[in-house]
Amino acid sequence: MSRISRARSRSDGPGPLTSNAATATTLAPPLPRARLLAATLVACLLAALLAAVPARAAVAADGLVVHYPLDQTSGTTATDASGHDRNATVNGDATWLGGEGLSLDGTDDYVRLPDDLMRDLTSITVSVQVRIADDQATPYFIWGLGNSSGSSGNGYLFTTGDTYRTSIATGNWSTEQTVSAGRNLARNVWKTLTYTLSGGTAVLYEDGAEVARKTGVTITPAQIGGGTTTANYLGRSLYSGDRYLKGQVRDFRLYDRALTASEVAETGGVSDAERVSRDIAALDLGDTSSVTEDLTLPATGPNGSAITWSSSDANVVSASGAVTRPVPGSGPATVVLTATVTSGEASAQKEFTVVVPEDLTAQEKVAEAADALKVWDADDIRGNITLPTSGLHGTRVSWKSTDRKTVTETGEVHRPAHGEPPAPVKLTATVRLGDEQAKRRFDLTVRPLPKKEPLEGYIFSYFAGERYADGEQIYFAASRGNDPLHWDDLNGDKPVLTSSFGEKGVRDPFVVRSPEGDKFYLIATDLKINGGRGWDYEMRHGSKYIEVWESTDLVHWSEQRHVRVSGDTAGMTWAPEATYDEKLGAYVVYWASNLYSADDPGHTGTTYPRMMYATTRDFRTFTEPKVWNDPGAGVIDSTVVRDGDYFYRFTTDDKVVGSCTRDIVLERSRSLTAVDLPDTEPRNWQLVDDCIRTGVGTDWVEGPTAFKSNTDDTWYVFMDETPRRGYVPFTTPSLENPEWSIPAEYELPSRPRHGTVLPVTKAELDRVRAAFTPAP
Repeated sequence: MSRISRARSRSDGPGPLTSNAATATTLAPPLPRARLLAATLVACLLAALLAAVPARAAVAADGLVVHYPLDQTSGTTATDASGHDRNATVNGDATWLGGEGLSLDGTDDYVRLPDDLMRDLTSITVSVQVRIADDQATPYFIWGLGNSSGSSGNGYLFTTGDTYRTSIATGNWSTEQTVSAGRNLARNVWKTLTYTLSGGTAVLYEDGAEVARKTGVTITPAQIGGGTTTANYLGRSLYSGDRYLKGQVRDFRLYDRALTASEVAETGGVSDAERVSRDIAALDLGDTSSVTEDLTLPATGPNGSAITWSSSDANVVSASGAVTRPVPGSGPATVVLTATVTSGEASAQKEFTVVVPEDLTAQEKVAEAADALKVWDADDIRGNITLPTSGLHGTRVSWKSTDRKTVTETGEVHRPAHGEPPAPVKLTATVRLGDEQAKRRFDLTVRPLPKKEPLEGYIFSYFAGERYADGEQIYFAASRGNDPLHWDDLNGDKPVLTSSFGEKGVRDPFVVRSPEGDKFYLIATDLKINGGRGWDYEMRHGSKYIEVWESTDLVHWSEQRHVRVSGDTAGMTWAPEATYDEKLGAYVVYWASNLYSADDPGHTGTTYPRMMYATTRDFRTFTEPKVWNDPGAGVIDSTVVRDGDYFYRFTTDDKVVGSCTRDIVLERSRSLTAVDLPDTEPRNWQLVDDCIRTGVGTDWVEGPTAFKSNTDDTWYVFMDETPRRGYVPFTTPSLENPEWSIPAEYELPSRPRHGTVLPVTKAELDRVRAAFTPAP
């Protein structure tokens, strides 16, 4: 699904996986409450203004090549204030902000800067003030100076807020030498960004403070294009496929020397007072008119101020945000939370009024908990069901069944034999809290088992890749009969399923057939890179959800479900797959997540992906996630097949479990939920084979999907050779003693990325082909 260890490309992969304001006032003795409220109100009004308009900076004049204050009110010319009369041109329908900068719409707005700005420059400083929109799509440049060659940059210097960085290159992305802060820029707040390069040392500044440094840079600005640069932009990338900048810009400056740290601090620094003003303006708790759950109270602002909290009634809302509702009959409680925002010697406060309704009575709680209970698909039961033993408000739930041979009181289902009529079963839930209780009845219909049919074909579900506008959705292909090496695209090579939840991109689809055979679940990653926020953001702050569809015929699919499976410490939830475990009577669902320390809520530290797992019966309710495979460094993209007494697990590995870099390892275990941790010795999963792709001479691979031939003992493992051909079919006559080879001739779908091959019956194959073959 993703790359493990690779030099970070510009935009096509995640790289290594190791990965309302107040004017500030100085601290003083507390003011009387009336004076404090008045001061806070005035401060908030002033801070809102400051948050909207960046402070004017002092401008170092020595060495200026160009300076665009962007303080005009109209026109298509950006005036050069350096004295060199090198005016720039405003393109698109950019909007002047009344003398306080230029607003760019992210569609076609940018400033075309003059040619050859870096000619003869062995040292350089570039500085700009920018406010990036919340919905800025990636990849994007804030500014870029250099040349383009078709769709690609061809020698350039650029800055982006995506893993805030500046790169200099003599060719395309593969030649970049980058200095990076290793984190994304905060959005919707003004930032002063400065880059200096001199004597092989590049320094990156944010708001006048150094945030990153790189030595050993071997490229100088003068080397780019031999001094000729004809693609110099503010608000636009030199790569045609990248996104335009959406936000506001002003005060763009370029020097023929590297400003000193003190000069950068003087011209781009943010005072403590302004930092506090900006952060208090950005502070918002949302709707607090009827709060029944704990509040999340931030400890830091987007500009780095510290935030502390106090409460007028800690028994109702504590300073940490814990909410305790008033006892029934006492009425709602009103609490004032006060945030104190501090940076250095500057400090200001902001108040929030929080209304907490009175608590429910025990009788109301059990009634509400009983009403919230659900037995999914009660009229079409085809497998084990989830019967919870606890409910809302800390209630306990017990169950009774009228036919325990068909549906037990813990949810195990034994369906009637094929040809028999459906079995009706009544379940009664009793919900208790103290001496109070409530009952609820559910009428179930348990369907008979389907007729067993031979497998005579294959369905391939996959996504097409982030390079396509609709590539991060679900595609289907069908085999030509019982031949797993020759395929046809379905649905005119257009998505069969599209995501409307989460990031509205969906990748790495996996289809699992129920053990009874007549129900299918499709699960996938909630992720969108094309137009999204970039790989680093997604690995640190990506979705904690998976996307779920279900079907009984592979043609008609349920409404999409957006289901959370990861905990707060997870940075992403990638490539979920599922295997049914007969011992558990449930599916084991597993995926890759970066895990961060609980005391690192911003996910700023260094980490690596582990394989996680949870169990479910219905792909609606999941157990708490647990670590499944953590060998001490990054592993992703596990897939599992059963052969005899063993579960065989294929995993994308970077010389952690195996001995080869960026390869697939094969392990086996008799227990699907056996866990491997860094100190596990020997491993609970026995290594069967490694260096699989190396042995047959392919480039690095990921995203394996494994299945057995319908006609003989051959095992197929399709592996995604991402840098080159895409999916490549590997075969072996045995998993216990593998002998890998790649068939001499095959024809896979036109553009498959990480997906699943599912063996199907002839009727299922014919039905899918008929449903998703466009009319002539």
